[in-house]
Formats: sequence, C-alpha cells, structure tokens
Amino acid sequence: MLILISDAFDKSLPEKLKVFGEVTEDASRLSEADVVLVRSKTKCTKEYIDEAKNLKLIIRGGVGMDNIDKAYCEEKGIIAVNTPKSSSIAVAELAFALMISVPNRIVYYDTTMKKGEWNKKTKRSELYGKTLALLGMGNIARKVAERARAFGMNVVSYDKYVDRSDLARMVDSAEEAVRDADYISMHLPLTAETEGIMNASLISVMTKSPVIINTGRGKCVNERDMADALKSGKVSHFCTDVYSVEPMQGDSPLLECDNITLTPHVGANSVENLLRIGDEVIETIEKLKKEGKI
Repeated sequence: MLILISDAFDKSLPEKLKVFGEVTEDASRLSEADVVLVRSKTKCTKEYIDEAKNLKLIIRGGVGMDNIDKAYCEEKGIIAVNTPKSSSIAVAELAFALMISVPNRIVYYDTTMKKGEWNKKTKRSELYGKTLALLGMGNIARKVAERARAFGMNVVSYDKYVDRSDLARMVDSAEEAVRDADYISMHLPLTAETEGIMNASLISVMTKSPVIINTGRGKCVNERDMADALKSGKVSHFCTDVYSVEPMQGDSPLLECDNITLTPHVGANSVENLLRIGDEVIETIEKLKKEGKI
C-alpha cells in the first residue's frame, strides 16, 4: 500500500505510517497512491480523483470536507473521511482567543503601545454576563460553550440537527439565536443551506452590535454584507480565520474595514492538534484495514 501525504502534517507521521506500507510526500506519485492524506490545501476534485487510479481512501486531517468531492468519491467507491475528534480543542481555543481579544482591546493596546502611546483611558469590557450565540453545536462549538460558561456567559445555540444540550439553550432558528447576542461564534459545515447564511438578512434581526467570530467555513459569510454591516455599526467587530477565497485576496471587501481581526486559517494548526490528527489517521487506517475495506 502506498500512502501519499499531500499536505502538511506532523513531521513524525511518515515514520509512524510505515507499518502500513510505503509512505511518500511526492505529489507526482498520486496515480500510484492507495491512500491520500490531505488537509485544506489539496483540492480533491473530480480531475484529482481521476488521476489517482489506485485510490481507495482519502483522509482529511481536520473537520471540514468541502475540499473533497464526496459524491464523486462515493460514485468511484473511494472512502472519504475526516478526523472530527482531533481538532476540537485547537479550533475552540482560537475562536475563544479571538472573542476575548476584542473586548480586552488586545490588538489596539499592543499596536498603540508600540507606537509610543499610553492609552490608559481607553476602557475594556468583560465577557461575564454577556450572551454568546453559537451557530452550530458540534464538537468544536461544545468546546467553545464550555469555555464561555466558565467565563460566566449566557450561551444559546442553533443547530438544525441538535435539539438539546447541557451547555447551551437550544433555539429553533438562526434568527432567534443571534437576535439578542453580544457575541456570535460560527461553527457550521459548508452546505447549500449554510452558504452565505451570515448575510444582510440575518444581520438585520440583531438588536445589538455583536462581535462575530468565524472559525468554521469562509463561504458561510457573505463578505460584502459583512463589510457593509461593519461600516454601518450593525456589527461592531468581525474576527475570522476562514475566507470565501483562500488565501485571502487583496480585493476582499473585508479589507475596507478597520474593525476586523484576521488570522490565516490556522485554527487546526496547534502542535498538539497535528499530533492528534496523526493519531486519528492511524486509527482510521487500522480500522479500515481490519474491516477489509482498504
């Protein structure tokens, strides 16, 4: 069995995978590969899959699978899976770090201090007692909810597939979730229903000027509508790790705004998470081999 590591994983992974067969990082050997490991950079399109004549398994190190043509994989009899357990803590910590940085004015204080300014009169605000709306209530959102509750926040959530949670008050619509929120954190997969869900229509129901954080999928946000809301004050601040086009383009409407905090899709990039992803990759291959599927 030939395993192709197509994207960046922990450096220890190739050696660990040798128990299953030959391991390569040479992309030119795609046509020989039985297993391909990807993260978000490699796009497993129909053309990519057709080039991989021996392909039996694609493992996406991480959660989102919108870079894989799952329907075509199914048609070709190729197993396509992710590593849903591994990334929860890393992404949740980034989401919470972005959320806590805004009321504490971390970026502002740091930038102005380095300019020689001493803006002590600029006040901070607290997360305590504020309302956090979670769009999505999967593994990552639950980790965010745990942290928010530890900070004394009120947590509400909308998830089409989750009726109840001991971490949040579940509501029946995205509109109900965000209506009175001080903070909104997005943890949605990219589907036909969720694409562009954060748009002018949803923003219009918000009674406060919330801080919005997106560490899910970039295309779940209509970036033009978000920029307009930031300019008007309907949204006070937008923090995002994900973009409609990646890498982020210089003509993005978000760059028209100052009240944004941007990170380059690094939610899953913690040292610890890369090790966890590797462990889950190995567990997946072991399981599928035992079942005779690869």
